[in-house]
Amino acid sequence: MIAAGSVMGRAQSAPYKFDVGAGIGMTGYLGDANRSSLLKHPGFEGELTFRYLPNVRWAIRGVLSGMSLSGSTADMDNVLPSNGPEVYDFTSTVYDLGGRLEFNFFSYGIGETYKRLRRWTPYLTLGIGVSLSSSGGKTSVAPNLPMGAGVKFKIKERLNFTAEFTMTKVFGDKVDGPVLNDLNTIKTAFYKDTDWYSRLTIGITYEFGQRCEACHYVD
Repeated sequence: MIAAGSVMGRAQSAPYKFDVGAGIGMTGYLGDANRSSLLKHPGFEGELTFRYLPNVRWAIRGVLSGMSLSGSTADMDNVLPSNGPEVYDFTSTVYDLGGRLEFNFFSYGIGETYKRLRRWTPYLTLGIGVSLSSSGGKTSVAPNLPMGAGVKFKIKERLNFTAEFTMTKVFGDKVDGPVLNDLNTIKTAFYKDTDWYSRLTIGITYEFGQRCEACHYVD
């Protein structure tokens, strides 16, 4: 089995070291106030992104995003605390900061045909992060695990279009507010907490930091 670091070391270097960009999209929520469909209570998301591009197959990415999430127990059964309201609705504002590793299925770029570069590629992404959520007058912080897939397309040599879908597991149960935490007073393990959110995002990025083309090493 070939280690990821070994593959990264042998892959052809990208012509630029970094890219920076922004995106907008739609969010979804799964948890105590919605267990069926991500499209039931859509929200809005905006994000800023920064990538380090070691080569044409891998990227290391930082993401800062802000989003709105909402849900309701109006059409759910057997979810309310014994002393709670008949229907619980929530709206939450979430800020997400994290780092991710991206793997491109194809060698991504524009260049000579012998380099076998492609102007587009699907990719997978996995990372770690932290979620700061505010709902019902309460603020909570919890680690998270984003995972997803997307497509990149080169509009021009340094300009890229991206479309991405991610699911984020929050290792905490207060994204949907304090009322629905520990439903029915049943305590669960840390890894079984139920809050997830999704993001369907489109974005534009711009590459900069050109590498030395005359050098015979990857800087």
